[in-house]
Formats: sequence, C-alpha cells, structure tokens
Amino acid sequence: MSEGTMQRRAQREQPERAKRLTRVLVCAAAVPVMLVAAGCSSDSGSDDGDGGKAASASASASPSPTVQAAAYRTLPEACGVLTKKTLKELAPKAKSGKEGSSDDVASRASCSWSSLDNNGVKGSQFRWLNVSLLRFESDTTRGPGDKLAEEYYDKQVREVRATPGAKSLSAQALTGTGDEATAVRYDLKKKEGTFKQQTVVARVENVVVTLDYNGAGLAGDKTPDADALMADAKKAAKEAVLSVTRANGPGAASGSPSAPASGRPSAPASGAPSASASGKS
Repeated sequence: MSEGTMQRRAQREQPERAKRLTRVLVCAAAVPVMLVAAGCSSDSGSDDGDGGKAASASASASPSPTVQAAAYRTLPEACGVLTKKTLKELAPKAKSGKEGSSDDVASRASCSWSSLDNNGVKGSQFRWLNVSLLRFESDTTRGPGDKLAEEYYDKQVREVRATPGAKSLSAQALTGTGDEATAVRYDLKKKEGTFKQQTVVARVENVVVTLDYNGAGLAGDKTPDADALMADAKKAAKEAVLSVTRANGPGAASGSPSAPASGRPSAPASGAPSASASGKS
C-alpha cells in the first residue's frame, strides 16, 4: 500500500475515532450524575418515611394511666344493712330508720335509729344507732380504692379516739370484721345523764363502715352495761360489713387488674357521713 493511500485511510478513520471517544466521555459523565440523582431521591424518601414512623411511635409511646379497679362498685341500702332481729335487740322502740341525705347512694349512705323506752316515774332507757357507709373508687392520681379507704379508715379511728369530753376511753382491734376493724368505747357525760358510747370502724376492700351505738339511762333509770352494748355493736358492725359484701355479689373482691380508673374518687374523705359522738343526745 502506497504512502498516499495510507494517509487517506488514516484521515477517514480519525473522525470515526473522535466520534466514538466523544460518546464514551458523554456516557462516563452521565453515570455519576444519575447515581447522584438516584442517591438524593433515595435519601429524601428514606427521611420522610422514618420521620413519619418516629412521629407515630412517639404518639403511641405514652399509654393511658391505669390503676387496679376498686373491688366493690356499689353500696347496700343503708337502712337495710341490719336484720330486723338485730334492730329489735339494739333499738327496740325504733319504728323505722332515718336515711341520711346523699347525692350518690352508691358512694355514700347512712341510716340512724332512735329508741326511747319510757318507764314513767322509773325513768327511761335511750338507745341511738347509726351506720355510715363510704365507698372509694380507684383514681389514677390518688391511687387504688382500697388504699384510699385504708387511709380514711385510719383517719376515722383517730378522730373517734380524739372525741372531746370522752372519759374512760379504750380501743381494741377486731378480727373477723372485714379486712380490718377497731372498736372504741368511752363515756360521755351530758345533762341528761351518762352516755355509754361504742363505735366500730371497719374496712372491707374499698368501703369503710362506721357504726355508732350508744345508750343511757334517763330520768333516774340505771346506766346500761357498757360490755353488753359493745357486744351488740360488734355484732351489728359485722352484719353491716357482710351486707356490703353481699351487695356486690360473689367474686367482687377479686377486682379487675389494670382497669382504667375513673379519674375521681367516689367521695372525698373529708365529706364522708359520720356521726359525731359528742353531738349525740
């Protein structure tokens, strides 16, 4: 092949090589651009997805507060917690019980009986009986109902023991009457005579039962025996506690674990119905 022929062939191939080189450079430059674009698109999508999941997880990370549900959800009718036989023994001349005022009888209730056995010139025997019931509901801020009832039970016992004017006061713990019970006895002198006061405070689950019973011999009649009055008071208190249990049905004391609380107690302790011994006559 002549030198002229080779030169002409080289001249023809040079534009072809330049075109191929140009295509290679363009493709090479396009590859990283595509990768960068794809990378940006992938990062943006990932951030949005993770952010949404994190927000959702954060929103559900704080569950609603729960507390053990109170075992007892209602109270028996206050004037029906004692049998007719018991009422006949403790307040023989009482015609019927006087129900205390309450805006929620499922949370607080009370009933009292007055008995006056008038023997004319020989004097008379007076008896006064009162039963107060207070139920506490579980509360997410204050705690389980039984703990609130326990606090109120302790408060009631302290208040009874601090009765103004009480003489010869004594207190004893009782067994077999709810979860815990205390019997307090003392004398209270008034112008009508000496009143023998017996108070039994008992707690069963989230309910506190306070039973007050006093007696006096008026107009010259003899003062009743304090031991006999206390025996009657203990019997009646045990009966009242049993009425609370029966009113809530079998198995009620097991409660419902981790049940949502209502947010408010059934009744604050400060507003509980209770009879002040110093005010009885």
